[in-house]
Amino acid sequence: MARLPQASGRDVIRLLEFLGYFIARRKGSHVQLRTLIASGQHNVTVPDHKVVAKGTLNDILTAVSVRNGIAKEDLVKRLRG
Repeated sequence: MARLPQASGRDVIRLLEFLGYFIARRKGSHVQLRTLIASGQHNVTVPDHKVVAKGTLNDILTAVSVRNGIAKEDLVKRLRG
């Protein structure tokens, strides 16, 4: 797997919105996004920080990859631009 890029919370939110997620709520510096998928709905919380920690970014991308059936490498490539 390719190394994870350094990404801001806004970059991650933009990626998720491209994939069909929408902002469900915002509390402080955290944004909760939601989408409807075949198995129900999927919620993801993204910290709206200048730099999202690598472990947090990895967890978000893994969850989105598993729930949507998209390869994690493809998500990383799209996040890089």
